[in-house]
Amino acid sequence: MTRCGSLVSTVEGMADPPFGFSAGDDPERNTPGKNDPQPGSSDPFGFGGAFDMADLGQIFTRLGQMFSGAGTVIAAGKASGPVNYDVARQLAANTIGYVAPIPAATNTAIADAVHLAETWLDGVTALPAGTTKAVAWRPNDWVDNTLDTWKRLCDPLAHQIATVWAAALPEEAKTMAGPLLSMMSQMGGVAFGSQLGQALARLSREVLTSTDIGLPLGPRGLAALLPEAINSFAAGLQRPRDEILTFLAAREAAHHRLFSHVPWLTSQLLGAVEAYARGMKIDVAGIEELARDFNPASLTDPAAVEQLLSEGVFEPKATPEQLHALERLETLLALIEGWVETVVTAALGERIPGTAALAETLRRRRATGGPAEQTFATLVGLELRPRKLREAAVLWERLTQAVGVDARDAVWQHPDLLPESHDLDEPAAFIDRVIGGDTSGLDEVIAELEKGIDSDHDDGSVDN
Repeated sequence: MTRCGSLVSTVEGMADPPFGFSAGDDPERNTPGKNDPQPGSSDPFGFGGAFDMADLGQIFTRLGQMFSGAGTVIAAGKASGPVNYDVARQLAANTIGYVAPIPAATNTAIADAVHLAETWLDGVTALPAGTTKAVAWRPNDWVDNTLDTWKRLCDPLAHQIATVWAAALPEEAKTMAGPLLSMMSQMGGVAFGSQLGQALARLSREVLTSTDIGLPLGPRGLAALLPEAINSFAAGLQRPRDEILTFLAAREAAHHRLFSHVPWLTSQLLGAVEAYARGMKIDVAGIEELARDFNPASLTDPAAVEQLLSEGVFEPKATPEQLHALERLETLLALIEGWVETVVTAALGERIPGTAALAETLRRRRATGGPAEQTFATLVGLELRPRKLREAAVLWERLTQAVGVDARDAVWQHPDLLPESHDLDEPAAFIDRVIGGDTSGLDEVIAELEKGIDSDHDDGSVDN
């Protein structure tokens, strides 16, 4: 184990919210001290009198000196933004440990299952095959092949946490605290990276496929199944293993059809996560409370530094912007999962007797928030749960019956043509719009684009 070992033992004790930012109990927080302010005092930093910027300068100097004692933690990985992904990758590998190579026969079985699933899916969807290769992944393969996408998912929230509290300081304080803030940012990157690494190691042993949580985490067109997790999943089911493998291969292949041939879908999904992070707000009053109760002498060891970073004051507060982004994300996930369930059931229903039971098992696994969803909530600060999955599946099934496969899949041509959250509760009106050829949502987008082009043209004419 490297020098990150001290971080591992500390992070294991952290609570679950994003990157360890949770309201934990600090045994020293409520210990009375001679510099503690009186209740109702306007002296949040505990100076016992009027606030003086010179006193703040002394505190930052002392903190800077004590942070230097924790430099060995930073040395575990070079600074790399709000999350140190070198530390994340290393800790994930150490946590996973040795995993035996996957037998050639297992690789062949997975490739055959995906090929068979693609053949059956061709008859039930207008979207062509999206997989170019099928592979079996070990847990460490999953980490290596999905880490680039996790960077997109984790960076927005981590960046907000790393910057929003510093932005709340007065301008004079920012100037005086410059070196210390840089040190804390670097420490935060290591702390975030260490928790990310352990969370990914856990998740890598739970996910069944590369698209198991509804996002395109792996390389485009690469269908990947994880035999170790599939064996654990199958152990509690009364179904033949080859049946379960074919079912999961069909789900993986169906997801790739969407992600490969609906060009806007990936950016919309990841954009919703980014929008959620941008809407985060930090309670400035809570920062003042932390400063009041904070004991600088506790910063003589790395564990105390991580305790500081895990104070609940940094926990994001829900905002209207976040709630809107979360609703958009949940609706998209429900539509994706509902469509996948519909086409997989149509492709396998008459060929594999256990299709309906397996679909129900996975539906409950997603709807109740299984281990994968809980781990995702730890990583990016929100639950990745398609709350209306069942309703979405019903909508896609009814739409298929009403307009056929081609018209159903044409709905994916533009995000404005998709059902909205309220349509999942009342699908009849949406189906009527599709039957009637209503493309008003798309027409409005085109009209706005044309309006912008005309405006640019008019501006150019005036300039000439």
